[in-house]
Amino acid sequence: MATTINLQTFTAPGGEEMVILTRAEYDALVDLASDAEEDAADAAIYAERKAALERGDDSILPVEVSAEIGRGASRLKAIRKWRGKSQVEIAEAVGIAQSYLSSLETGTRAMTDDLADRFAVALDVPKEWVAA
Repeated sequence: MATTINLQTFTAPGGEEMVILTRAEYDALVDLASDAEEDAADAAIYAERKAALERGDDSILPVEVSAEIGRGASRLKAIRKWRGKSQVEIAEAVGIAQSYLSSLETGTRAMTDDLADRFAVALDVPKEWVAA
């Protein structure tokens, strides 16, 4: 998408160079920035899936989970949201407090092997998805 932007510049009293553009030009720049964010998220998904294939993982995360991870969510949180479950629902199914689940999702607590087994059952996913 080629966009021509006609800028006017001036120097403010404080010495900063300022730029003036129309609302349409501003909106076009915002759209371009949004497209760049989407492209970066897609690249992150691609990189994760490629790395999984190179490791020989047979079970690749769903696109929705990878996208959520690309936006900064932990793997556990992304899988929980993909399954449409609340923290309370999953914590009860696993047999832990909701606050403990929150700590696992934010990375302030580490996943144990036993918990990974229980999360895999509660979320109906392969253990390696939640153990990582």
